[in-house]
Amino acid sequence: MAAVLRGSRYLVGGCCKHVDFAFVSTRSMASKTQVGFIGLGNMGNPMAKNLLKHGYPVIATDVFPESCKEVQELGAQIVDNPAEVADKADRIITMLPSSPNVVDVYTGPNGILKKVKKGSLLIDSSTIDPSVSKEMAAAAEKMGAVFMDAPVSGGVGAASSGKLTFMVGGAEEEFTAAKELLSCMGANVVYCGQVGTGQAAKICNNMLLAIGMIGTSETMNLGIRLGLDPKLLAKILNMSSGRCWSSDTYNPVPGVMEGVPSGNNYQGGFGTQLMAKDLGLAQNTATNTKTPVPLGSLAHQIYRMMCARGYANKDFSSVFQFLREEEGQ
Repeated sequence: MAAVLRGSRYLVGGCCKHVDFAFVSTRSMASKTQVGFIGLGNMGNPMAKNLLKHGYPVIATDVFPESCKEVQELGAQIVDNPAEVADKADRIITMLPSSPNVVDVYTGPNGILKKVKKGSLLIDSSTIDPSVSKEMAAAAEKMGAVFMDAPVSGGVGAASSGKLTFMVGGAEEEFTAAKELLSCMGANVVYCGQVGTGQAAKICNNMLLAIGMIGTSETMNLGIRLGLDPKLLAKILNMSSGRCWSSDTYNPVPGVMEGVPSGNNYQGGFGTQLMAKDLGLAQNTATNTKTPVPLGSLAHQIYRMMCARGYANKDFSSVFQFLREEEGQ
């Protein structure tokens, strides 16, 4: 998958007594000082571009050098690894594919915490296990830095247009400083509570998103088999009680909407493999909290099957294509 490095600023939920919050807040609210960005994949690339558009000097890195070219051409400084980013910037945003990537970027041999400055703000916009966010926050606290989890919703389109929704967990006294940067990339920046609560909100959202996309795909497929024109069916759904984001903004049927992955052979967007990963996080947390999620469990199984059938790198809306192929077997 694309890029696995991203940089962020750590906010710990009220437990960082030895971190100089006044120092962090004062510096972060100063002029447009350098911002580190680690992870320039499908989401991180446009997010970093929006920081540049708002006048912030960006220092960036990614494990795939080719992912850095576009932001470099727009003026970003490219360095070799996360530690170098931390050496040059005291506000860092990370956008990475999974929990292991986050652990490596923060605590690995060339990780952020090897050279992080005291008082640095680290914001992780990856979607990972809430327990990992808490672990990273504790590790950052030991170095005198502040960590916040701030996963996003909205997809590549919202990342490009600067209309993402950020769900932020961390020390409330640092939320204003984090919001200053996140508002450059998003239309909504919501404080959720202590570290890990941003991830909790994101996991719940993505479980509902997967369930909704499968339901929309099943509905559209049924309607087509009953002889309905897909554009007409989508129009009816979107003026009726069945309307949802998957039907009116991200329709999974090729030809119904322009500018969405279904109109481009399901390329780009949010990969099936990443959706399966997020549903796995939801399943783990549901098990740990003894929460029944029968539809979430079925959605997880379906997306795992899709990964095994060659859909891993296609957008998650390709579940419509998967269902069409299944009916022919």
